[in-house]
Amino acid sequence: MRRGRVEAGSKTALVTGASKGIGRCYALQLADLGYNVLLVASGEEELARVADEVRKASPDVWVRYWVKDLATATAAEELFAYTENEGIKVDVLINNAGIFSFCDILNTPIERIQRIIYLHDITATINCRLYAADMIKRGGGRILNMSSYSIWMPYPGLSLYSASKAYLKSFSIAFSKEVEAQGVTVTAICPAGIATDLYGLSPKLQRFGLKTGILMSPRSCARRSLNGMFRGQRCKVPDWWFRLFIPICQLVRGPIMKWLRNFTMQFQK
Repeated sequence: MRRGRVEAGSKTALVTGASKGIGRCYALQLADLGYNVLLVASGEEELARVADEVRKASPDVWVRYWVKDLATATAAEELFAYTENEGIKVDVLINNAGIFSFCDILNTPIERIQRIIYLHDITATINCRLYAADMIKRGGGRILNMSSYSIWMPYPGLSLYSASKAYLKSFSIAFSKEVEAQGVTVTAICPAGIATDLYGLSPKLQRFGLKTGILMSPRSCARRSLNGMFRGQRCKVPDWWFRLFIPICQLVRGPIMKWLRNFTMQFQK
């Protein structure tokens, strides 16, 4: 039996940011493992398309979606209220929704700063608080939070993004120790570059990244991440070779950092 497989329709997974990229792959793979799937994202057309795709691929489970902007102060409470009102009991929570930002803080609109912190940190944290409590009442569950490899790269332009993801990794590890004895596992996933539209890369650059190994496919990232979650790992970098470069990333400073900043200024937006 594949790790994580359940009797079709016996458990339910909630995936945020499910309309594209890694979130779409999480939904497809969890449904294939037998989970009913609730998809949440802000874009209705893309979300409906993914829901249809998952239904066709896994007809033995139910698939529902809810259109919701999760980058607000009260989004988590509203999401939990929705699932409670609909009688949906979540056994696997995937906090995947994210916003990428590569821009100096002084050039970043305040509203964007707020939205990123709301989405990456506040919504994800309160989701963990609400759904973990409910999971414990029912005997346990699993939570996966999407952090980032950039937590080891607090470089100019990434100050907001890497810091918000560093919080999520630190929170996930500590929270996992609080709830593990009560049957809930919490896993922080720290992927490096993924071939998705998140970074604004063209399809040509994404294909080049995949061929050279600089980027990982969303499907591979989701599969490795779910495997880590079902194994109960607290923190996982999906591909082993990226782990080798963590010390190097942390050593970048001085003239190298100055050159890197000057070179990357052209990409800030």
